Amino acid sequence: MTLPGRADGADEPRTEAQRVWARLRSVFGAPRSRRRVLGERPGSTPFAKGRDPLAVSSVLDTVTDSLGWRTPLARTDLASAWRSIAGAETAKHAVVEGYADGVLLVRCDSTAWATQLSLMRTQISERIAKDFPDAGVDSLRFLGPNTPSWNHGPRSVPGRGPRDTYG
Repeated sequence: MTLPGRADGADEPRTEAQRVWARLRSVFGAPRSRRRVLGERPGSTPFAKGRDPLAVSSVLDTVTDSLGWRTPLARTDLASAWRSIAGAETAKHAVVEGYADGVLLVRCDSTAWATQLSLMRTQISERIAKDFPDAGVDSLRFLGPNTPSWNHGPRSVPGRGPRDTYG
């Protein structure tokens, strides 16, 4: 390899940079052109088959399926539609609290509302199974109101505490 400007025609480059370049070129080969060649990739021409735009709904369905978001999104939809599932009056007294191992947890204002919803369990379960099959709800659990704890301090006495339903 002769470098331009060398009269002796020696194969050895003059500067260190030229020596490094020659070494890299011998190891990795000559640099390729960065220019893209048309027709290199099949189907990359405009208006070719498979180049039509896709519907947003099909793209989002593909993304939610591939990332495993179908069940969490269905559960979120179920929680937001709780008012239409349980009814407007019932939804004022009962809210979806969460999910635990396929069980939908519903917190009620009072034990009376929890009992009433327990009696309506089959209708609510059928509605959820029909409208939200991807939510993965196997059963329903209706919880009463949170009651205060009477066990405070190191000298608390074991037992059931006051006999009130708190609601």
